[in-house]
Amino acid sequence: MKIAVDAMGGDFAPREVVRGALEACQKLGQAVILVGDEVAIRGELKDAGAEHHLLEIVHAPEIITNQESPAVAVRRKKNSSIVRSASLVKEGEAAAFVSAGSTGAVMAAALLGWGRVSGIDRPAIVSILPTLKGGTVLLDVGANVDCKPHQLVQFAIMGSLYAEKVLGIVRPKVALLSNGEEDTKGNEVTLAVGPLLKLTDLNFVGNAEGRDIFRGTVDVVVCDGFVGNVVLKTGEGLVGALTEMVKEEVNKNWLAKIGAFMALPALRNFRRRLDYAEYGGAPLLGVNGVAIICHGSSPAMAIKNAIRTAREAADSNLVGSIRDSVRGRPRREVGT
Repeated sequence: MKIAVDAMGGDFAPREVVRGALEACQKLGQAVILVGDEVAIRGELKDAGAEHHLLEIVHAPEIITNQESPAVAVRRKKNSSIVRSASLVKEGEAAAFVSAGSTGAVMAAALLGWGRVSGIDRPAIVSILPTLKGGTVLLDVGANVDCKPHQLVQFAIMGSLYAEKVLGIVRPKVALLSNGEEDTKGNEVTLAVGPLLKLTDLNFVGNAEGRDIFRGTVDVVVCDGFVGNVVLKTGEGLVGALTEMVKEEVNKNWLAKIGAFMALPALRNFRRRLDYAEYGGAPLLGVNGVAIICHGSSPAMAIKNAIRTAREAADSNLVGSIRDSVRGRPRREVGT
C-alpha cells in the first residue's frame, strides 16, 4: 500500500511535508509517493540528509494556491500536485492521498476525480477534538455551510462508521449539536434531524451542547459545516490562548518558574493532548476514495500522523463500509 502526499501544499511545504513523509517511511514503515516539483523535493531530501527505499517521487510542476478558485484550478492545472495525487489513487497507484494545501482544491479534485459515494449528497470533513476521555469525532467542519436534515443524517452515518472502523470505538454514541439537550431545542434544521436519526440503527443519544464535546460524553457530534468550523476554530484559538496565559503566569516570578520546572512532564503531556498534530489530518468522507486534509500550518509530525490516518482508513475499507451502509438502509433514513 502506498500513500500519495501532496509535497507542495501547506505553509511550510515542501520542507515539512518531505520530512513528515520521511518519518512515515522510517517510523511507520509506510510506502509514500511524494507528488510535486521533483527538484524542490530532492533538495529537501538532501537537506534532511536522508533517503528511503519506501519513498518515491512523482513530478508535478504546478501548484494550486489558496487564492485560486478550487474548481477552476483543478480543471486547468492537471499537472498540479493535488490533482496528480488524486489521480494516483484513481489509477490504483496509491491507496489514499494526503494534502495540507487548499481544502477546496482537495475536495474538488476528489469529487471530480472519484465522484461521491452513491447515496451521499455531499462529502463532509471530519475533525477529531481532544476530550477528557480521548477524542470526539466532529463533522462537518467546513465542507457544507448549509445543510438539509437528511444530509446531517448522512453525516451521522459516516461519522459513526469512521469512529468504529478507524478509531476502534464499539457502538459509537452519536449526538446532534444543539443549544440544549432537550428535543425541543434547536433551529428548524436541528429539530427536523432528531426524529430522522431516531429512525436509524445508530446509537443516537440525542442532543449535545458545546461543552459536551470536550467532556467526551459522546463519540460523534453532528452539525453543519458552518457551526462545525466555528467550533473547531474556537477550540484551536482557546488552546493557543491558554498556552500563552500559562507562559505569562510562569514568567511572572521565580517561584512560578520553579513550579513549572517541577511540573514540566505533566505540562508536556497536557500540550501533547491538545496538539492537533497528534491527530494528523481530517478525512474527507463521502467520496469514492481516501483523502486526508491537513492543517495549513502542519509540521512534519502532523504530516506523518496524517499518513498514518490515511493508512488506517484505507486498511479498514472505510469507503466500502460507507457505501455498503448507505446502500443497505431504507430510503427514509438517508433521504436519497
